[in-house]
Amino acid sequence: MKMSAEEASKLLQAYVDGELGAAESLALEAHLAENPAARAACERLRATSAAIREHADYHAAPAGLAARLRASIPAAPEEPARRPQRTAWLSLATSLAGVAVIVSLVALAPMRAGKNESIERDVFASHVRATLAGRLTDVVSSDQHTVKPWLSSHLDFSPPVPDLSAQGFVLTGGRLDYVAGRTVATLVYKRRQHVIDVFVWPAQDDSAMRTAARDGFNVSHFAGHGMNIWIVSDLSRNELDDFAGLVAARVATP
Repeated sequence: MKMSAEEASKLLQAYVDGELGAAESLALEAHLAENPAARAACERLRATSAAIREHADYHAAPAGLAARLRASIPAAPEEPARRPQRTAWLSLATSLAGVAVIVSLVALAPMRAGKNESIERDVFASHVRATLAGRLTDVVSSDQHTVKPWLSSHLDFSPPVPDLSAQGFVLTGGRLDYVAGRTVATLVYKRRQHVIDVFVWPAQDDSAMRTAARDGFNVSHFAGHGMNIWIVSDLSRNELDDFAGLVAARVATP
């Protein structure tokens, strides 16, 4: 179904927020592939969202904070019977402080999960957009010694580019993408007719392998040895898990 410019404009924000269904997302992606102005508007929305995520502070409350705050509140002094209201207010304040701490702990817990969800939307959208627009690669080569220098010359880091052709995953090239508020490397592999996008950028912390599924695509993510790795493809879960394991092993031993 061909989408009008007015319809696309109304759906852009929901698309960037990951709130569209598969059919609407694909229809909008087809519209974006044909309309440079709509793509530019979409990228502006994505950049604004990414900038907010990039500069927001995420702080986990330390264990035992609630207990320490309660302990720091002095006990209410003995008061004459004629002034019971002050004791009542102190008791209420203590209770409210405890409730506030508990609420803050509950609220902070999902923040990092929410950040990963946002990045997952970014890499998924980038994969679908590149596939529909036919712009899978900026540099076309099956040679890691061609792809890696090209990407390194356009980025402020040097991404790992594993050669996995012996395992049936053929490198076809790479491109630049914009994810999580920064420019990232995207390595492009093929397994039979399936395209596999590997998004790479520097990481501060390690994280274990995580998997997800989104609108018929499978996603894998891990961080290690200074790199964030996000992988998106329509490969089966088992095959993508095998691929992700190979990438993780090569990143660990370049």
